[in-house]
Amino acid sequence: MQTFKTLSRYLLGGVAEAGVGILLLFRRWAVWGGWGIIVVCVAVFPANLHMAMHPEFFPQFSELALWARLPLQGVLIAWAYWYTRCESVASLNT
Repeated sequence: MQTFKTLSRYLLGGVAEAGVGILLLFRRWAVWGGWGIIVVCVAVFPANLHMAMHPEFFPQFSELALWARLPLQGVLIAWAYWYTRCESVASLNT
């Protein structure tokens, strides 16, 4: 059974991801949101790599899915980086 400490980390991580994602919706804060998503993706990458390397601890996920999300994080980081460029954010609302 998961401990309260472990569950609170998942909750905190989810709140952080949602918070920086919401920032992307507002032109004024989109650059900060983009950098926030990059930081979150880089921060959780070691955990995702651990999950892929030890799929026996995570039987609820397929091994393919665990490995497939690693390169997907690179795509998400590149997409978030696009939001950090001021001119690309300005073009969204013109």
